[in-house]
Amino acid sequence: MAEQGKMLWQNRRDFLKTSAAAAGALGLGFGCGPYGDAGGDDPAPMSILVLGGTAFIGPHTVRYAVSRGHTVTLFNRGRTNTHLFPDLEKLVGDRDGDLAALEGRRWDAVIDNSGFVPRLVRDSATLLADSGRYLFVSSISAYKDLTPHGITEDYEVGRIEDPTVEEVTGLTYGPLKALCEEAVQEIFGERANIVRPGYIVGPGDNSDRWTYWPVRVAAGGDMAVPGTPEDPVQFIDARDLGAWMVRMLEDEVGGVFNGVGPAEPVDMRQMLEACRDVSGSDTAFHWIDAEFIEEQGAVYPIWNTTTGDWGGAHLVDVSRQLETGYTSRPITETIRDTLEWWNGLSEDDRPGGVMRSGLRKPPDLAFAPATMEAMMEVEAALLEAWAARG
Repeated sequence: MAEQGKMLWQNRRDFLKTSAAAAGALGLGFGCGPYGDAGGDDPAPMSILVLGGTAFIGPHTVRYAVSRGHTVTLFNRGRTNTHLFPDLEKLVGDRDGDLAALEGRRWDAVIDNSGFVPRLVRDSATLLADSGRYLFVSSISAYKDLTPHGITEDYEVGRIEDPTVEEVTGLTYGPLKALCEEAVQEIFGERANIVRPGYIVGPGDNSDRWTYWPVRVAAGGDMAVPGTPEDPVQFIDARDLGAWMVRMLEDEVGGVFNGVGPAEPVDMRQMLEACRDVSGSDTAFHWIDAEFIEEQGAVYPIWNTTTGDWGGAHLVDVSRQLETGYTSRPITETIRDTLEWWNGLSEDDRPGGVMRSGLRKPPDLAFAPATMEAMMEVEAALLEAWAARG
């Protein structure tokens, strides 16, 4: 299995040939363009300010907005991906105490995808209060928990004992996002738009949480898969998210919306079989009982059962999201493009080909970097233990 993993990094050209053939056989709809459904024709041009705009979802959103004829300005510290968008206006500053470049300016819409601390979000929203609309990218982590199935936008958000806390941790992230939402709503009222995504995936996602799955399936061989084939999984392609947000601004849509996608329900079997079809691998899936996974101390990214504290994490309600006209590309397209992006990374991008997330066992949990070869060794031991249990 380790040798199969090693081959993955070496065969990018073979992968591209195979995926192209598989795409043709599956009818993936390559003609839809990189951002899927382009929405209505000839929207009224807008001036849009993006707070951030240079990491993962930012560039996808900016490219779509520009393709729609909008004038986009970026505001950030000028440190990340400075080569991007040389033809766009770039304002340099810092959300924490240096907003001078925004003073006296007004935009038709503001997209805030870099806000995590309520004080900083309130500062920018206050300064930009004369702008037309303010769209804040929050998270489903803003909810008080993700236990129930079918969580709607009206479900209670989480609270933090000390609202002045500004350290973002696993415990404070969600409640702080909820306070950021409230700051935007207080200042912009009906002109505020709150989007609560779940797992944001696709090319450029350096967290590797979802990327682990198509990369692992592409490696081939016997694969240990947790839970059952029917376990639901929700994720939203960053390009679909960006396009959807821009179209809501064009249509002057306000309110709070879950942003979890895809538009049609997907389970683990469908996702993994799509990964196998796109990559052309020989992967054999071995489904392992969730209780046994827990007994072994193994942890997989994004997956969880439909019971317990995270039982509703992949069953969030999408009704309001779909009512706005949200559309999503075929998951095969997300898989193909993610694999192409991953296989195109250089040694400088990912020394040793490490992944920041994936299958882990103690003590190397969470986001400890590991190679696919190392994770497949853990997987082989897991499969052996499962077989021994009979």
